[in-house]
Amino acid sequence: MERTYIKDLHEHVSKEVKIKGWVHVRRDHGKLIFIDLRDMTGLVQMVALPNHEDARSIANTLRNEWVISVTGLVNKRPDKMVQADQPNGDIEIEITDIEVLNDAETLPFDITNDTQDIDENVRLQYRYLDLRSERMQKNIRLRSKFIQTAREFLFKNQFTEIETPLLTESTPEGSRDFVVPSRLHKGLFYALPQSPQQYKQLLMTGGFERYFQIARAIRDEDLRADRGFEHTQIDIEMSFVKQEDVLNMIESMMIHTVEKMGFTIKEKPFPRISYKEALEKYGADKFDLRTEKEKEAGVLAYAWVVDFPFFEKTEEGGWTFSHNPFSMPKDEYIYDLLNGKNIENILTTQYDLVCNGYESGGGSVRAHRRDLLEATYKIMGYSSEEMIDSVGHMLDAFTYGTPPHGGIALGVERNIMNLTGEVSLREVQAFPMTRGGQTAVMNAPKPLAQKQLTELGIEIKKK
Repeated sequence: MERTYIKDLHEHVSKEVKIKGWVHVRRDHGKLIFIDLRDMTGLVQMVALPNHEDARSIANTLRNEWVISVTGLVNKRPDKMVQADQPNGDIEIEITDIEVLNDAETLPFDITNDTQDIDENVRLQYRYLDLRSERMQKNIRLRSKFIQTAREFLFKNQFTEIETPLLTESTPEGSRDFVVPSRLHKGLFYALPQSPQQYKQLLMTGGFERYFQIARAIRDEDLRADRGFEHTQIDIEMSFVKQEDVLNMIESMMIHTVEKMGFTIKEKPFPRISYKEALEKYGADKFDLRTEKEKEAGVLAYAWVVDFPFFEKTEEGGWTFSHNPFSMPKDEYIYDLLNGKNIENILTTQYDLVCNGYESGGGSVRAHRRDLLEATYKIMGYSSEEMIDSVGHMLDAFTYGTPPHGGIALGVERNIMNLTGEVSLREVQAFPMTRGGQTAVMNAPKPLAQKQLTELGIEIKKK
């Protein structure tokens, strides 16, 4: 007999089915033993009756979280026994046979209730158990639905999904790199990507015009509730576009995605607010436009923040980029950029998507000419040799007919936090890092064996 999922049981009333899952709760009422069974689609009550002696005998041994296979009859409950507030409260499985697929030790914490108040280190140590809880199941499945719906939109709008490398070159993109030693080239290192920024621009040079990927981004930066070493982004780039084209495309995608998932948006089209105005009005470039009532209702308040300063002062008195060195200045500031003048007032085509107090995404129209990128790096104090060493491949690419292009990276975790109301990205990742930067479940970081260090040509200096 083929397995039936719990969500489909109403199609099999008065028929025999086989269901599989976890024992959620077991209740012994003497002659009757009730078992709530859980699979990935739902929960259903089952009952072991005295007339099915073998099945009842096995049911008597079951404990919470045992994995079982059950054969039984799908019965309608009498009207007076219907539990309208319970999932599948109008049906019950009369157990005729039980097979134990695996037993389970007593769990270190209760997963039948919300696990938020459990010590986070314990939750992450046993994350595979924490993930069984209703809230975590909902969060991770919602994340999958968000990505699926956005992906469908992009495919319908002629985007091509392309993967970019995980082992790449260390370049200045705003955060510290995680580096990977090379065994074949001892003393040399790869870097893990902080973003696919340069590769997606090179894909525009490669003629794909509309690209996206569900990209992993890895940055060695200080941890906080909404920032980790690893995150996922919906990475998008488009050719032959101006800022307005990108904003309209992404706005359409976000409206399509979240409304299809059943959420309400406060204002359409999204308000557009300059960086200067945001600081004056809200005191920050991330703000929440909702009323208290709208917050309680889970409304989504999106807004675009535009007209960011291109450069900011360093502690040493020089200049560095405020967001991204590959951005294009606004048209009226191209002359200033090329001539290194009026630097503090140059505005860029950078834009951020803000939602409910979080930065949900950020991007810009990109520099697609060699002279513009050289001018940016010159303002930041790079010599010609340093430019070649850092972004020479980009400078070369821009001499071979790179089209105007722009794009955005939408943080998956930040967007799912907005949809779920969670305040920590750890609540919307399957296996997040701890606050101290240790991996969930597995034991990392940890020392390498001496054999590995020798193969890599690495010597650890003891403190």
